[in-house]
Amino acid sequence: MKKRTLVENTRKFILIVIGAVIAAYGLEAVLIPNDVIDGGVTGISIMGAHLFGIPLGVLLFVLNIPFIFIGYKQVGKTFALMSCAGIAALSVSTVLLHDVKTILGPEDPLLIVLAGGMLLGVGIGIVLRNGGALDGSEVLAVLLSRKIPFSVGDIILFINAFIFLGASFIFGLESALYSALTYYIAKNVIDIIQDGLEKSKDVRVVSAKSEEIGDAIQARLGRGVTYTQGRGGFSNEPTEILNCVINRMEENKIVSIIKGIDGSAFVVISDVSEVRGGNFKKRDIH
Repeated sequence: MKKRTLVENTRKFILIVIGAVIAAYGLEAVLIPNDVIDGGVTGISIMGAHLFGIPLGVLLFVLNIPFIFIGYKQVGKTFALMSCAGIAALSVSTVLLHDVKTILGPEDPLLIVLAGGMLLGVGIGIVLRNGGALDGSEVLAVLLSRKIPFSVGDIILFINAFIFLGASFIFGLESALYSALTYYIAKNVIDIIQDGLEKSKDVRVVSAKSEEIGDAIQARLGRGVTYTQGRGGFSNEPTEILNCVINRMEENKIVSIIKGIDGSAFVVISDVSEVRGGNFKKRDIH
């Protein structure tokens, strides 16, 4: 068991370092030479390096130290260690790649935004998927969300609004707008890396014809279903709730199956970040 844990942690550590190097390359070879920044602590570090001449790697590590400590207190030792490894790798990589050849010039602003956002998103996504972090602003947002009536997403958006506003004074309004667009692209790529291309969805159906719907889903879609017993809040009558997990490409198909059997069925479809265990493989349909 200990050997398996050691192998798994070593694999995660290697992937976190690889993700950090990819993100650093996106910063040094695409974004920073064209005065485009990222959000969060990374964006503050880039502006600080520009204004004060301090190496970016030093600022990245020093400014993230308090957030690593917060992460240790709020999330745990493993998260803090993995995040420390990722941030250290990012800091060292930005120093080593500082003189790397810029692959895109200022005459290609949209390519800069697209390439930079994708490289950042892939790098950060790999790190997050393996239990670490490259930026302390998200840890701060999680902590603040427990103290004030705003979501993590709202707090991150608020923090980055001020960062990109500051960038408009240092690099100009155009660069700040490109920075915001880069951050948006990176965020979406991170979601894809974390959730996968075939993002799963959880489907719950409340209907008097639950078993008929379940049989049709298994026969026509090849997905397994589960039934649970429930009770209507208004009618106080027992009812059967059908549950099924599908990928996002199957959503329209399953909705048409349900409507074809019971047009008045109550259907809830929600996103699922990850599916593990059980038998989520799709059965062949003959």
